[in-house]
Amino acid sequence: MKNIAVFCGSSTGSDPVYMEMAGRLGRKLAEENLTLVYGGAQVGCMGAVADACLQANGRVIGVIPEKLRDVEIAHRHLTELHVVKTMHERKALMSELADAFVALPGGPGTLEEWFEVFTWSQLGYHAKPCCLLNVNHYYDPLIAMLDHIIQQGFMKSSYRDMIIVESNVDDLMQSLYRYQPMHEVKWR
Repeated sequence: MKNIAVFCGSSTGSDPVYMEMAGRLGRKLAEENLTLVYGGAQVGCMGAVADACLQANGRVIGVIPEKLRDVEIAHRHLTELHVVKTMHERKALMSELADAFVALPGGPGTLEEWFEVFTWSQLGYHAKPCCLLNVNHYYDPLIAMLDHIIQQGFMKSSYRDMIIVESNVDDLMQSLYRYQPMHEVKWR
């Protein structure tokens, strides 16, 4: 494991703990000599995770669409910044570069990005860990929804077992290092 993709908000959220945890994750990635792969912005939790990683002498790769770069939210001090044409290209490149995926709290874009890579994992397109950093119980409603989906027969419980859910950075890192990929044929 070398590159960790982090999906998170371009906003700060309503509780300072979200920015604090983004900073902790960025510092931890640098300490562990892991590269942060993220959406390339300098604002919100995205900026916090990148800034903390860079300040701890970490390596940060940003991937940002032209449209977002052009409204001046692109981080100007990254190790690498890839400018792509579309959001689809952004997600594809981030997925290609990453060895694992972590979602910090964020909005619909964060959820959409994380659900896409989680779905790809279910379908066997990759065997990379998909993690939720459940800061301040942010993802509790989502986890309850996944349990409801299982109860209603739209997802196997074994797929829920594929998701790493941790509430702090140290436990998240330990779970990432222990991760053993599993794949179950969806339609068997």
